[in-house]
Amino acid sequence: MLGPSLSAAKIKARFVADLEPGILTVARIGAKARGAAQLGCVEGDIKARVVLMCGRYVAAQDPAALVAEFEVVAPPEQYLPPNYNVAPSTSVYVVVDKRQGDEPPARSLEVAKWGLVPSWAKDPGIGAKMTNARSETVASKPSFKKAFASQRCLVPADGYYEWYTSTEVTSSGRPAKLPFFIHAADGATLAMAGLYEWWRSPEGSWLLTCCVLTKQATQGLIQIHDRMPVMVPQARWNWWLDSALQIEIAPLLDPRLVPLEAYPVSTAVNNARNSGPELMAPIQAR
Repeated sequence: MLGPSLSAAKIKARFVADLEPGILTVARIGAKARGAAQLGCVEGDIKARVVLMCGRYVAAQDPAALVAEFEVVAPPEQYLPPNYNVAPSTSVYVVVDKRQGDEPPARSLEVAKWGLVPSWAKDPGIGAKMTNARSETVASKPSFKKAFASQRCLVPADGYYEWYTSTEVTSSGRPAKLPFFIHAADGATLAMAGLYEWWRSPEGSWLLTCCVLTKQATQGLIQIHDRMPVMVPQARWNWWLDSALQIEIAPLLDPRLVPLEAYPVSTAVNNARNSGPELMAPIQAR
C-alpha cells in the first residue's frame, strides 16, 4: 500500500486517488500504467510525523469568476494575482455575508490576511500561529469561539497541498516529505470553511484576517496526512455564512459531501517563493 517506503524516486506514474471512506483507489497513468488498485487504509498503519495542516493552497481564479460562482454583489476593491502556492500571512479572498441594519445580508468578496488575529489581541503577530482552527475545539477555544459564533466565511481554493512524511531520509538526514495536490473530484472550486476577524491597530487602522477550519482526514487521505480542511458544499454556503444562526460543525464532517482526488507533484512547491502554475502539474511516468 501507499506506505512509509514511498519516495519521490519510486513514483513512476501519476496517482489519482478516489477518496471514498476506507478505500483509496489509485489509478496509474503513463507508460507504465497497469490499471487501478484498491488499497485498504488503516490509520494505525501510518508512520508519519505530524505537521501543521492546512499550510498551502492554490488560489488562481480570476475574481470575476469568483464573483459569479459565489454570487457576490460586487467585485473586491483589491485585485490579487493568481497564486499557485498560497502560504500563511498572504492576502487571500474570502466570501462573507455583510449586514446593514435591517436589510437582508449581501454576499461580499473581501481580501483578508491568512492568519486570524482576534479583536482583543495586542499584537497582530499572533496571526502567524492561527492559520488553522481545529473543528473539534473551535466552538470553545477563546481565540476562535467568537468568530465561530458569528463571523464565518468561505475561503475559495482550486485545491491544496499536503505533504506525506516518509520514514526514508534525505541526504541531510531529515525525513523525506513528498507533496500531493488535492482537489475536487469534479474540478469545481473548493469552499474551505473559514472564520474572520477585524482587528484595530492602536493608530486606528483596520486589518481583516482569516483562518481555515480543519478536521481529521478521511480514511483515504489519512495516508498522506492526518488532517484536512473542512469543506463546505454549495448547498450549505448560505447556512455557513448566516451570522444569525448558531450552528454546529458536525453537518460538514461527512466525507461524502465533497469528493476529492489527489496526486503527487514536484517538490518545487516546498519553497513558498515558487508560485507558478507548474506546481500543480502531476509527476509523470518515467
